[in-house]
Parts: sequence; structure tokens; C-alpha cells
Amino acid sequence: MGLMDTLKAKLAPAKEKVSDLAQQHGDKIEHGLDKAAKAVDSRTKGKYSDKIDTGTGKAKEALGRIAHKGDGDNPPPSQSQPPSSPPPAA
Repeated sequence: MGLMDTLKAKLAPAKEKVSDLAQQHGDKIEHGLDKAAKAVDSRTKGKYSDKIDTGTGKAKEALGRIAHKGDGDNPPPSQSQPPSSPPPAA
């Protein structure tokens, strides 16, 4: 077993725990992200509003991916489905 396999095996329980916590407390985490973004935006007097909005959006997308990691049937809406294969040539 290689080093990466060993690390993955040891980190698997922590990954599952983080996913469970993200599912349970996702709304609180999103509220905290919004609150922090508002505070930073007010302190910078709106100078970096677009960058703050972009970062907050990416953080929320990452939260969604983490929270839905165990759901094989329901991928998060931001992830696109792979294209279907073309029909076989006759």
C-alpha cells in the first residue's frame, strides 16, 4: 500500500464527518459567510464588492459539494452531468 492510499484510508472518517456536519449546519455556515462578507465589504467601503461576492459564491459552492459528497443520486446543482455518448455509427 502506497503512501497516498494510507493517507486516504486514515482521512476517510474525517471526510465523512465533515460532510455530515456540512449537511446538518449548512444554513448556519452560509449565514456566517454572508455576515463575514458584509463585514469585510463595509470595512473596505465597497471597494472590493465584486471580489467579495465571487469569493462568497465559490465558498458556498464548495460547501454544497462537501455536503452532497455522500449523495451519489443527487449531485449538487452546480455540477453538470457528463454528456451522453453519441449513438453508434451504422
